[in-house]
Amino acid sequence: MKPISHNQDIKTINPSILYYGTPVVLLNTLNEDDTVNISPISSSWALGDCLVLGIGITGKAFENMKRHSECVINVPGPSMWENVERLAPYTGKNPVPAEKKQNGFTYQKDKYEISGLTPIESIRVKPTRIRECPIQIEAEVRHIRIPDHASYFAIVETQAVQVHVHQDKLLGENHIDPTKWSPLIYNFRHYFGLGDHLGKTFRAET
Repeated sequence: MKPISHNQDIKTINPSILYYGTPVVLLNTLNEDDTVNISPISSSWALGDCLVLGIGITGKAFENMKRHSECVINVPGPSMWENVERLAPYTGKNPVPAEKKQNGFTYQKDKYEISGLTPIESIRVKPTRIRECPIQIEAEVRHIRIPDHASYFAIVETQAVQVHVHQDKLLGENHIDPTKWSPLIYNFRHYFGLGDHLGKTFRAET
């Protein structure tokens, strides 16, 4: 089919952000004194047991993951958006990096207290999990890379080593019920849940 040359219904733009709708993750990393830092992140994807995270290099999470190669990837549901937003303006870095200070961030060490969330011990890694998150993934950092074309963030490859799920979200022994589970979506800096169930792929096991 020959491509059309233009379309009046489509406009070329230059957006400041490209958060076109990705799940929110609360990333737990280990501080120097064995306390836990919680970082809300909006850039991640998973394939098999590999989970790839995009994190800013000026934050505490990046500093912690370079020093200690364990983390917990907590996946909140839509009802937790206010807990996530309570964390949003805070950083675990002290002093606050200039770029973060310019963007309105302030220092807060106890992220559990400020967010109203509850720590629960992990099994395979040192950082604690977040009790309220329906999915909690203990992981180990395998590789950290800073892109040549974008030096302000890092691509962090992790491997899941233990997965925990709220029982009311399960279907059978090892499947998450997609009709009962919905991630919190970060959509152009607004929070959303999923819409109605539309169907399933031919590879779905349930």
